[in-house]
Amino acid sequence: MCGILAVFGCIDNSQAKRSRVIELSRRLRHRGPDWSGLHCHVNCYLAHQRLAIVDPTSGDQPLYNEDKTVIVTVNGEIYNHKKLRENLKGHQFRTGSDCEVIAHLYEDYGEEFVDMLDGMFSFVLLDTRDNSFIAARDGVGITPLYMGWGLDGSIWFASEMKALSDDCERFISFPPGHIYSSIKGDLRRWYNPPWFPEHIPSTPYDSIVLREAFEKAVLKRLMTDVPFGVLLSGGLDSSLVAAVASRHMVESEAACQWGSQLHSFCIGLKDSPDLKAAREVANYLGTRHHEFHFTVQEGIDALEEVIYHIETYDVTTVRASTPMFLMSRKIKSLGVKMVLSGEGSDEIFGGYLYFHKAPNKEEFHQETCQKIKALHLYDCLRANKSTSAWGVEARVPFLDKDFINVAMSIDPKWKMIRPDLGRIEKWILRNAFDDEHKPYLPKHILYRQKEQFSDGVGYSWIDGLKDHANKQVTDAMLMHASFIYPENTPTTKEGYYYRSIFEKFFPKNAARSTVPGGPSVACSTAKAVEWDASWSKNPDPSGRAALGVHVSAYGEAVDTKPTVNGPSQKLLERILEMTDTAV
Repeated sequence: MCGILAVFGCIDNSQAKRSRVIELSRRLRHRGPDWSGLHCHVNCYLAHQRLAIVDPTSGDQPLYNEDKTVIVTVNGEIYNHKKLRENLKGHQFRTGSDCEVIAHLYEDYGEEFVDMLDGMFSFVLLDTRDNSFIAARDGVGITPLYMGWGLDGSIWFASEMKALSDDCERFISFPPGHIYSSIKGDLRRWYNPPWFPEHIPSTPYDSIVLREAFEKAVLKRLMTDVPFGVLLSGGLDSSLVAAVASRHMVESEAACQWGSQLHSFCIGLKDSPDLKAAREVANYLGTRHHEFHFTVQEGIDALEEVIYHIETYDVTTVRASTPMFLMSRKIKSLGVKMVLSGEGSDEIFGGYLYFHKAPNKEEFHQETCQKIKALHLYDCLRANKSTSAWGVEARVPFLDKDFINVAMSIDPKWKMIRPDLGRIEKWILRNAFDDEHKPYLPKHILYRQKEQFSDGVGYSWIDGLKDHANKQVTDAMLMHASFIYPENTPTTKEGYYYRSIFEKFFPKNAARSTVPGGPSVACSTAKAVEWDASWSKNPDPSGRAALGVHVSAYGEAVDTKPTVNGPSQKLLERILEMTDTAV
């Protein structure tokens, strides 16, 4: 990941203003510690903090077209850049950077080129020929971007709001899948996939098609010129990423230069569920595994720094970001700059435990659509900012544009959780990789039940956070929370504590408005309560709030060894028993 900052239409274009832009850009240096760049044109500034992943020697930014009339600063990776280069006839490329194609695509296609990009990206482009500019963000919002307005009429863009919060009177989270055009003066959606209108798809489930689409998504993300690895929690999603990546290492020239053995990383409290499961998966796959431990106190000590970096006070995000933040620091110390991660699968396939209560396939599908559209506020934000805090880039193959289209075109009746048919959550994904002849994973890993990341690192992690917050926030403070925080009022002491830390770093109304609000409900969604009103009785957003569904949280001794078609009959009977309205 890199850090970008762009300012357009400043009244002041003095040396002092240039120095101020450099100072603000420096706030993003954690995202790109390898090099800094700045381009000034009249009253416009484009700054860049680079994390060199592809073409470390010549890919410094900002990037230009041939005569330097088009300037672009980019945060992200364009996985199809080689194919795009082949179609850009008559253009001279100065670097091997995957992002340089953006400047030349703009020359040939104007503002309509964005949909041609396959990757994760946020970029700002200046055309000095008419002093126009555009800004765009990838379809799901894997990379962060904020947009702000100054009192002098200037327009700002930055990878993180800490770079513009002091100088902008108003700022927002730039919506994913949108482009801003200074000529047209508005935001418009460029990302319009077939599933976006939330119509109910009808394509039959084909396990081979789904498997091949995911393998392609992983393979293209092995594009790198630096050491890399995979985040491995031992759950289904990260284990599949690791399994596919380890198989395809030999097919990626860039990846092979770092050896044929995949490095894997996991973090947790001592004897946590994730550490045990990840160790088993790593042994099975033959990865070079790195296991990191942290204590509850070490996590608590890091909270202020974590909230400063992730720029949110959302409870579940803070809980999960802290171990990821600590792990990223360890990963960077090993010289690794890029990791593959498993975000996005639960949103696409309905993997959260409250999906057990979905009443029909229509509501199931519509909820997956809404979850994907909100990823930029939760898991994408966590994965990107927690790793970028230490100059590590996280790539997410489940959010590959082509893979999402394949997965979201499947008739949702196949995604429905059907214990009576042996189908637990994400059954179609598990089944797609259930290969008897050349197994990707052991069956009990392939059919392991969903574990919230903040739970998987150790159940006492969340309990420790709650205990700490209870000591910091009094009953009176929480009782009067609506007067102190009238917008997005925290409803728990833990939420109040995170909010107070956030406000210290980001005190403006605009900042708190970038965080999704509303009362905390089971599984962090009102849909869970709509499907089963009893879940509203537990205000904790952890996966353990999925009352009667998540077995591990209650210490149940359940045999999870699966049969050929899925989990054991004993587990299915237990889930069916607990899920009284199973469909």
